[in-house]
Amino acid sequence: QVQLVESGGGLVQPGGSLRLSCAASGRSFSRYNMGWFRQAPGKERDFIAAISWSDNSTYYADSVKGRFTISRDNAKNTLYLQMNSLKPEDTAVYYCAVGNRGRVPRRSPNEYDYWGQGTQVTVSS
Repeated sequence: QVQLVESGGGLVQPGGSLRLSCAASGRSFSRYNMGWFRQAPGKERDFIAAISWSDNSTYYADSVKGRFTISRDNAKNTLYLQMNSLKPEDTAVYYCAVGNRGRVPRRSPNEYDYWGQGTQVTVSS
């Protein structure tokens, strides 16, 4: 049974940092693109970042570029998201997901097959 479990969310002040983790179990995802998405109340689930399986190329939404860093540790079957310089508008539930095996990761949530349960990130003073 495939399972993705996010952790590392919480309450942080503006300008602070958090590191999210996504531990995968049930199968290896070393040959799959993986991504992070977020969803704020009343809004759609938005693409944040993705990392390719083939060469670890990374892709970011403009809203987080330069502040967030996605990485993966295939030996641990774990995906990470380092979030720096957090802003109140970053407040949302953050989800990790497993995508396809194409050369370039997709940005649409519809292109991802497995999802974690989400972890809440709240940026507030």
